[in-house]
Amino acid sequence: MTVNKREFFGRKQDSEKAGSKNPKNKLDWKAVHGKVDLKVSAEALKTDFLCGKEVVSVPDAGRIDTVVRSLLVEAEGTPQSVSHNALLCPAEGPVEKEISLVMPEMFVAGSARATVSVLGDLMGRAIKNLDQLLAMPYGCGEQNMLLFAPNIFILNYLKSTGQLTAEILEKAKRFLESGYQRELTYKHDDGSYSAFGKNDASGNTWLTSFVMKSFGGARPYIFVDPKHILEAKKWLYAQQGRNGCIQSVGKLIHNGMKGGVSDDVSLTAYIVAALLELDSDIEDSVIQRCLGCLKEADGQIDNLYTTPLMSYTFTLARDEEMRIKLVSYLHQQSSTMGGTRHWERVGASKKGLDSLEVEMTSYVLLALLSGPSLPDFGLGYSSGIVRWLTQQQNPYGGFSSTQDTVVALQALAKYAAATYSVGGRTIVTVTSLGGLNKRFIVDQRNRLLYQEEKLSDIPGEYTIRAEGKSCVLAQISMHYNVPPPPDFSAFTLSTNTISKCNPSKPQIILFVHVRSVCVHICPFVK
Repeated sequence: MTVNKREFFGRKQDSEKAGSKNPKNKLDWKAVHGKVDLKVSAEALKTDFLCGKEVVSVPDAGRIDTVVRSLLVEAEGTPQSVSHNALLCPAEGPVEKEISLVMPEMFVAGSARATVSVLGDLMGRAIKNLDQLLAMPYGCGEQNMLLFAPNIFILNYLKSTGQLTAEILEKAKRFLESGYQRELTYKHDDGSYSAFGKNDASGNTWLTSFVMKSFGGARPYIFVDPKHILEAKKWLYAQQGRNGCIQSVGKLIHNGMKGGVSDDVSLTAYIVAALLELDSDIEDSVIQRCLGCLKEADGQIDNLYTTPLMSYTFTLARDEEMRIKLVSYLHQQSSTMGGTRHWERVGASKKGLDSLEVEMTSYVLLALLSGPSLPDFGLGYSSGIVRWLTQQQNPYGGFSSTQDTVVALQALAKYAAATYSVGGRTIVTVTSLGGLNKRFIVDQRNRLLYQEEKLSDIPGEYTIRAEGKSCVLAQISMHYNVPPPPDFSAFTLSTNTISKCNPSKPQIILFVHVRSVCVHICPFVK
């Protein structure tokens, strides 16, 4: 068998040949990144050697067999991505956003690539990545629901704006039905749920309320037996303490599901919000006692995570006095910069995006949009929050973790539905100091169309300019790989050989030893 090495490695050799005239030239590994066709040919050749006791014969036809396989060649190292987002609304005049692409000091040569994309819909990026956000739920009882919930918010938005297609609906229904049936395997006989079902000593209050809320939200799209929601509700009611708050019970693996605190006040606020999202009776005695507990705790809370959550809870409870009080306090605690508004958490590392700050900010947005419009806190005020949230989105429309993605998508979908309008045309121009000039047109016909172009200037300075009547969401994404640390040992490979010098049948045996170190308890998709 002969392999045509030139066809596979030819571009590399050309690069080496071209660089030989100048020792400073480096091998351009970009040439072999991406899909590469590997061609292997086996040919029967005429020979005087015998095959056993027979003379070798070469057929006139079919003497050559060729196989072509496509290989995906990726850069070494760990993939990294950086997104720069801009929500541009030029109704009152042209608006611009300047973006700088800066590479880190250490990265794998040839791994950098960048794109610019434009969408005419706030939820467009999430809708574009339905294959990931509308992912087939799997994993343990917690992860299953964390992958289940975002489907509901996207479907609700598409339905409310008349953009839900039969194809997306059918696909989502299959995913929801699969997640629903799987979650039932983590149910306890008392109606509660936990990460590993009956293998756990008891159900968990946070997960049970999350399941109850999500099952209720899925009812417009799939069949959900009402008894599962009712049994979860009864179990949660049984956990109410003398002070009216719901007591924390059971073990939760993914602490990100419950934000940054584990006290009974935040737990109770979350559960009451879940109950009211299910259209439970506000006058229910258990709910009223929970609200009484929350009111008593107001003013004694020393963290800023619980207050946004409580503001959403009291909005759903239609308690305007508490709602206005909490929103006014949160307004004083907000951080503003460049037309954006968000809420910061004491103790955050500040080294990157804090998922709890995304969650806190999203709860404030939900509080503003889930009740009557408040003076000085209308859609104009909310737009600053939305601008900050959209700047935190990753290239797929999600955020830094799964739980903040769940809450943020719920809030963004609500804002997108409240501000959705038909019509309008906007022209987006992307320019760079390197001479780039790309033009995108967004109108009602293509507002959900994902328009993307590759960028060649990395690093580079870019300007995005929007002119027209409708808002657009623009994003410049940069991807690159960083080399693994020197002591990286999660994967090892070793080889050894044994030779058998049998005169009639000599052999060389090759042993390949592969070892992968992986701690796997319950996979958590981020």
